[in-house]
Amino acid sequence: MEFQDAQKFVVESFNELTNKFHQVPGSEILIRYIQSSYQNDPVRSAIELILVIFFIRYLLAPSYATHTGNFVTLTEEEIDDLVDEWTPEPLVAPQTSFEKEEEQKLPVIVGPSGPRSKLSNGKTVINLASYNFYNFVGNEQVKEKAIQTLRTYGVGPCGPPQFYGTQDVHMKTEADIASCLATEGCIVYAQAFSTISSVIPAFCKRGDIIVADRAVNYAIRKGLQICRSTIRYYEHNDMEDLERVLQKVVKDQAKKPLTRRFIVTEGLFETIGDCVDLPKLVELKLRYKFRLMLDETWSFGVLGRTGRGLTEAQNVDASQIDMLVGSLAGPLCAGGGFCAGSADVVSHQRISAASYTYSAALPAMLATTASETLNMLQATPDILVSCRENIKAMRAQLDPRSDWVRCTSAVDNPVMFLVLKPDVVNSRRLSTEEQERVLQECTLANGVLITRLKSMPVAPGSNGKDEAWKLQPALKVCITTGLSKKEIEKAGITIRHAITKVLTRKTSSKLSLPGV
Repeated sequence: MEFQDAQKFVVESFNELTNKFHQVPGSEILIRYIQSSYQNDPVRSAIELILVIFFIRYLLAPSYATHTGNFVTLTEEEIDDLVDEWTPEPLVAPQTSFEKEEEQKLPVIVGPSGPRSKLSNGKTVINLASYNFYNFVGNEQVKEKAIQTLRTYGVGPCGPPQFYGTQDVHMKTEADIASCLATEGCIVYAQAFSTISSVIPAFCKRGDIIVADRAVNYAIRKGLQICRSTIRYYEHNDMEDLERVLQKVVKDQAKKPLTRRFIVTEGLFETIGDCVDLPKLVELKLRYKFRLMLDETWSFGVLGRTGRGLTEAQNVDASQIDMLVGSLAGPLCAGGGFCAGSADVVSHQRISAASYTYSAALPAMLATTASETLNMLQATPDILVSCRENIKAMRAQLDPRSDWVRCTSAVDNPVMFLVLKPDVVNSRRLSTEEQERVLQECTLANGVLITRLKSMPVAPGSNGKDEAWKLQPALKVCITTGLSKKEIEKAGITIRHAITKVLTRKTSSKLSLPGV
């Protein structure tokens, strides 16, 4: 009887609850929805019931504090002990003995950096360490124009471009460069180094693919690091390897969402001095549908009949280059950099390029100087002819006649890179640091000042595979038209004898004469 009474009580309670539920407004709609959903998809009804139960449980759950952590409470004495024991990592690695020695011997120039410069020790040397290729530093026409601009516009714009730092001379310089390269537009940056390192992240984002030469300079590598794109390297100046990498990228991306793809390389390579095959590069770019960024920092103002750069030297239409980057600080004896291309490419950078938007505009004096020297190269191409004659004269004294070094630079490159020959390095088993020490002793000899290629810093967060390219230490001899052909030949003989003297010195077994 007790079971029957309990069953009767449950039935009556259920009926009572059902009647009360039917009295609730909208209950009939909910019942019809549950019945229809259960008939159509009972699994759905079960999931919804679970979610309702979870929601009710969540509302009824007790509240708790989220700011209290489950950690051990330390006393003030323990905190002070931990602080005293903690040693932060140094921001900069300590100098090596070689770097300290090099810093002590660093020559300091007093006055203008012309073909002949005076050092702080009172000596006057032939300066083949600066990029004063055409001696614009001492050109009276350029100096007079710069002084006039300085008196008119002042020292600097004191403001970022596109806001309140843009002046008419900036617009003129951009127009002059665009006209020189025959591109739709041009944008001028205040710093040469930050131009390419800002152009790359302005167009390349996370998920994009960049194919770059392994020997690209440090400014490009910083841009690659900042943009967070996927980087693929190809062997230096190897167009076959480049095509292999492009084919692999296209194949890997065939079934993936469409991404932007770029090729990044240099015209004249800053670390080696050789030249890229631009026609082949453009052919591959068009075939595999990549965009091309070309860094002409060292080729603009140097290559070509009128110094227009690699596009003029190799007869390539500049419009085939999507982003053409160059410097105004080297051959043009001014400052800053530029990026030339289509109108859309230029306008995009005016608000998206960090170093353009967040730095002061180029001083008016430097913008005017760049326009003036560029116009001089266009009007008098004989300046470039004279420089190339001096390059030939210097090469004749160094590359074929020296038993110790060879030149890796292109024929028309006024920056001559002299590296130790492989047999010299192998016979003495010279490490990279030992090569740097040897070449450092040759940078100032008998009144001729040259410089050397500095090792490239490794970008933070880079992996060893992508940084497989190792620079070979080299001397850098910068040719100038400020010296006559005879003076260049004499300086070349001096440099060659200095190299021979250092390498034949019997102070170390590693520096003994090589076997013939």
